[in-house]
Amino acid sequence: MEVINSFNNKPNIPYFKVDPIVVLLLGFFTCGLYLIYWNLKISEVINAANEREVISPVVAILTSFCGLSFFFYWLVGRDGLPKIYELTNQPQKDDSVLLLVLGFFFPMITAMIVQSEINKLY
Repeated sequence: MEVINSFNNKPNIPYFKVDPIVVLLLGFFTCGLYLIYWNLKISEVINAANEREVISPVVAILTSFCGLSFFFYWLVGRDGLPKIYELTNQPQKDDSVLLLVLGFFFPMITAMIVQSEINKLY
C-alpha cells in the first residue's frame, strides 16, 4: 500500500532540510565524517521521492569511504534528481555530468548543490 501525503500528493518523504552552508561547514570541520551521515540521509530522501531504491545505503557508505563520492553524486544526478525536479515542478535537466566532475574535485560543494535541490521539496 502506498502512503501519499494528502496535502500535496507527494510521496511520504523523510524530512531532511539543512542549510547548504551548514553541510559545507560540518563536512569541513568533521573532516568529511558528516558527509557519510549526509550521504545516508540523502539516499533515504531520494529513494522515498522515487518510490524505489535508487541508491542503496551500502553504496552511500562505500562511496563516502573509498573516495568515490563522485560516483554517488553521478547516481544522484542521473537517477535521483529528475524525480525531485518533477515533484517541485521544475524543468527537467541532467546534472549528472556536472555533479560527477564537481564531486571528483569538490565533494563538499557538490553536496551543497544537491542539498539545495532537496530543500526545495519542503
